[in-house]
Amino acid sequence: MGNIDDYGGGQHPDSEVLVVTTNDVPGHRVERVIGEVFGLTVRSRHIGSQIGAGLKSLVGGELKGLTKTLVESRNQAMGRLIEQTKARGGNAVLMMRFDVSEAADVGTEICAYGTAAVVAPLA
Repeated sequence: MGNIDDYGGGQHPDSEVLVVTTNDVPGHRVERVIGEVFGLTVRSRHIGSQIGAGLKSLVGGELKGLTKTLVESRNQAMGRLIEQTKARGGNAVLMMRFDVSEAADVGTEICAYGTAAVVAPLA
């Protein structure tokens, strides 16, 4: 099956910035809202993966090369989101989402976005 990180992702357990898809963090209070932050990457299509995907579509099944590329792209966008949050003095991203779209018919745009904030554990 390969490395678990090849086909999935998420935050590293010892990350300096907590990223959640919720409006708040249980057991924490929001001390300060910094504002919107995002991380963006645009990936061009690799001709080899396009040919492989075309052939695979004839018989059906998962396009593992494209899946792996999308995971790498999402992780890169999330890494940039975290860097933006740290640069602005935040330690959390609330309401994080991904947006994926076509970029001028030459690639795929992946954007990770959310609200940067400073959170602290409840006393």
